[in-house]
Amino acid sequence: MLNPSISHVFLPAIASAFLILLGQSPSGAQEAVTLRTSIKNHLFQPAELKAPANTPITLIVRNLDPTPEEFESKTLRVEKVVAGNAEITLKLRPLAAGRYRFYGDFNESTAEGAIIAE
Repeated sequence: MLNPSISHVFLPAIASAFLILLGQSPSGAQEAVTLRTSIKNHLFQPAELKAPANTPITLIVRNLDPTPEEFESKTLRVEKVVAGNAEITLKLRPLAAGRYRFYGDFNESTAEGAIIAE
């Protein structure tokens, strides 16, 4: 058995190391994965983005066109204008496995894409 005066030092360190080995931070928060897409000529490039399921996502959308575009997704619950020649960063909740459509609301017939959580 560990000396009681030493165990209060080692047990938290051992627990933290165990959580890190399992891929979790000691605080229980998961690291976000970063995805990037661009809008050019009213098209998303790439149009399909893959992410691990049940992991927070940071999505960076860069508008390479001189005109604004509205990034919108009902399934992701996001609606945000991206000014021309500008960039936005969106923090998305962890997604269950599935396909999550997004589109450019100002050019929906061409600006369309999806996040695929696997």
